[in-house]
Amino acid sequence: MAFILSSIPWGVMAQTQDLKGIVKDSKTSETIPGVNVLVKGTRNGTITDFDGEFTIPVERGNTLVFSFIGFTTQEIVYTGQSSLEVSLNADTKDLQEVIVTGYGTQKRENLTGSIATVSGDKLTDITSPNIGNMLQGKVAGVDVIASTGAPGAMPTIRIRGRSSIRSSVTPIWVVDGVIWHDTPILNPNDVESISVLKDAAAAALYGSRGANGVIVVTTKGAKAGVNKLSLNVKTGVSVFNRRDFQVMNSEELHDLWTQFPNTNSIPGWFDESLKQRDTDWLDIGTQTGQVRDYNLSYTGTSERARVFTAFNYFNETGTVRGDSYERLSARINYDYDINSKLTFKPKLAATYTSNENARHSIYDMYRNLPWDNPFAADGSPINTLTPGANWRGRDNRNYLYDLQWNFGNSSVFNILSNIDFQYDFNEYLSFISTNSLTFYTGDSFNYTDPRSNSGLADNGRISAGQNKRITRFTNQMLSYTRTFDKHFVNILAGYEFNDYVFSNVSAQGKGIPAGAQVISNASEPQAIGGTKNDYAFQSYLLNANYSYENRYSAQASFRRDGASRFGANNKYGNFFSLSGAWNIHNESFFNISSIDYLRTKVAYGQVGNTPSSLYPHLELFSLNAQYDGNPAAVAASLGNPNLTWEKTAASNFGIEIGLFNRIDLAAEYYIKNTTDLLHFVPLPNISGFDGYFDNIGSVLNKGVEVTLGLDVLKTNDLNWRLDFNIGLNRNEITELYENRRQISGNRIVEVGEDIDTWFMRKWAGVNPEDGTPLWERVDPNTGEITLTGSYAQATLQKVGTSTPQFFGGLTSSFDFKGFYLNANMAFSKGALVYHSARETFDSDGAYPTYNYMRLRPEWSRWSPENPNATHPQPFFGGNNDAHRPSSRFLEDVSFLRIRNITAGYRLPVTFIQKLKLTGLDVFVSADNLITFTSFSGLDPEAAIFGDTGSQYPLPKRISFGLNVNF
Repeated sequence: MAFILSSIPWGVMAQTQDLKGIVKDSKTSETIPGVNVLVKGTRNGTITDFDGEFTIPVERGNTLVFSFIGFTTQEIVYTGQSSLEVSLNADTKDLQEVIVTGYGTQKRENLTGSIATVSGDKLTDITSPNIGNMLQGKVAGVDVIASTGAPGAMPTIRIRGRSSIRSSVTPIWVVDGVIWHDTPILNPNDVESISVLKDAAAAALYGSRGANGVIVVTTKGAKAGVNKLSLNVKTGVSVFNRRDFQVMNSEELHDLWTQFPNTNSIPGWFDESLKQRDTDWLDIGTQTGQVRDYNLSYTGTSERARVFTAFNYFNETGTVRGDSYERLSARINYDYDINSKLTFKPKLAATYTSNENARHSIYDMYRNLPWDNPFAADGSPINTLTPGANWRGRDNRNYLYDLQWNFGNSSVFNILSNIDFQYDFNEYLSFISTNSLTFYTGDSFNYTDPRSNSGLADNGRISAGQNKRITRFTNQMLSYTRTFDKHFVNILAGYEFNDYVFSNVSAQGKGIPAGAQVISNASEPQAIGGTKNDYAFQSYLLNANYSYENRYSAQASFRRDGASRFGANNKYGNFFSLSGAWNIHNESFFNISSIDYLRTKVAYGQVGNTPSSLYPHLELFSLNAQYDGNPAAVAASLGNPNLTWEKTAASNFGIEIGLFNRIDLAAEYYIKNTTDLLHFVPLPNISGFDGYFDNIGSVLNKGVEVTLGLDVLKTNDLNWRLDFNIGLNRNEITELYENRRQISGNRIVEVGEDIDTWFMRKWAGVNPEDGTPLWERVDPNTGEITLTGSYAQATLQKVGTSTPQFFGGLTSSFDFKGFYLNANMAFSKGALVYHSARETFDSDGAYPTYNYMRLRPEWSRWSPENPNATHPQPFFGGNNDAHRPSSRFLEDVSFLRIRNITAGYRLPVTFIQKLKLTGLDVFVSADNLITFTSFSGLDPEAAIFGDTGSQYPLPKRISFGLNVNF
């Protein structure tokens, strides 16, 4: 037997055959070119071609190793099959991943600054036309607040707190290397990735523009060897998100009125018959909104050319009636290799947006009485000014009457053109030229019908306006990159120029025939207006990156900015950064198998900020006045030729660690000290000027950010990953001019305090003996606190801040054999907002002919039987100023919101190939389904930076979608 076995040829026992296969992205089903395929333990290997295909000689029992940057390595044992299809999963923690850093790219393992990235496929989970909304809860230290649920609305974004009192605290946006004037209007499906530059080391190359952080957007381009047509369709419905905020119905309001003890003040028309009238104003003014989002894109390559082109149509009708938003966009990104050294890279993008506004009044929907019926017997809106209207509401206003005629609309056309090219002198040195021209024009129109009550005085009005903006941007840069044995060096030097010109005109006429929509139809001009302004920046920049053996990395950057907003004395400012990182896991002494990587980094730098005024160094006069029929100049603001840059010196300390090939943890601590705060100083009227800009003050921000990723399950068929982030920020005013505190409305700016500190009378509850309100009175000499029932005698004091204690988000990604379930949530803790709506709708009878909020379960009104109540005894006309501004209406708007849940299925490749497709998946998505909060208003998120009087809450939304690849 041994002889027989020994005589069998080994070629039969271990027969080699050519295995053909294809490698695809497990999520998109797109083929992946350039994947390394290796027979484990040998040098036998190959790479996939442009179509993701490979052929490799292999023996039964061999283990094949598939590896590619940005994807987890996969091993498969060959069992004799003739063909093989491999799906690779994206590796979110790959240190070799290339990160866009603004003026270039770096491997993640060489980063020394604080940069967070979000891939394009992580952005489009929620349904929104604005990419800013899609960042919420996904980046530590980036607080994104949607301040309104109106279609097309922009969010408020804060990166690492608020660094200024009066200047801009909004980050700048950079799209494909071009600095934008404001938030870009982009189709989110066109975005390849977003990088958020948070510290000075990352943002210093943007100099005076980087004090509030930088958001860098890279749009999609063609991928080598990929020719694909994609269709993405999403449609859904939205509902008005009332949550727990409800106003009273007819019977509830009647019961409240019966509690008024001053019956002699109650009008004679109040009786039981009012219960028979019960108008639901919110039902009249809200609706089920619709959203449609259609995307068609094509990417293709040839020997020399690569093209990506996309078209998008987005339409959303609001959950408040009469409100709609529409956007059309198109983009083409083209790369053409003229020869082996010169590549031409033009880009062209255009968007057209329009808003139709005949919106029902949210304020009136809350305020109007259920006892008032807005419609006559024939269904037409009642005119409350006609005799016999029998209207009970205080303002005698039925907004529906005017709304049947009056409306407004606006539109914006925005076009961005890039003429970019790159010339490679050799494999190390390149010249990169970025040149952009943007053109923006916006039109607005408002119509007030002569038949409407608001048009009676003027016999109708028409107003129209047009805005025009042109920006130019150019950056000319040399980049040198080279690896010398163990050393890696990248040096870039550049010149940049950016300018902006804006102009607008507006006109209003009165006396129009009903239905006229041309301004020349007005019989009499009523007002004309217009303005023009401009600014320019000129910059020189230098950056150097160095890495040794992928163990030690260092970066130094310098930028010199010149700005037209400053006088000759301080026209230019210098900004810089120094940073370093240590990859401890690459050291020879490091040998801990449970730790995949361990990095530390440190950075220090200085960035700047400019004043909100475009001409603060000049004395300004308004020329919109006249004297005796001649043009006249009126003093506006005093100039300050010595005004200088607001400067932020920032330090950053970070550590990153990977454990057990499953856990990724990053923590950063930062300190931002902003000095020479740009502040508008008011002057007394006798001076003839409103005031002037000066550098007076300092603000200190400190914070901690933590990001945690966990691969809960990780197999070939089943993957579940959780990503969590949290940010904590504390700010403090450290200096003001002569330490003078500044009081503005219900806020105070004072040394030692948070920028957003509330300053008002402190509510002390209800006097249990008589149901009257109480406030605190503080003795200015001793600090002794007593209670008073007199609003005038109560002490104005600091009662909290609107700065959150912490905020963040959690994302879950689950995938099993083509089925996927993804969710993301956002949270915020500790911010206090002044719920101004309660002054009107929770006023204890101060506004009796307005409607009232239903009391929350934990609230109650005072009565002799209920002395320990939260609310004073209601009186017709109010109870001793209980409704006036005080901390009574300050509320904690902490919230946890499930922003999105998406469930879908990617059809198997074997099935879609029969349909001549390369990818097909269907999904259902839900936005804003659940919000946990103690806030008594409609939307805690919208209240933080938005309206707390008549909120437009974020809608609940269900969408269905289809993604098809040809």
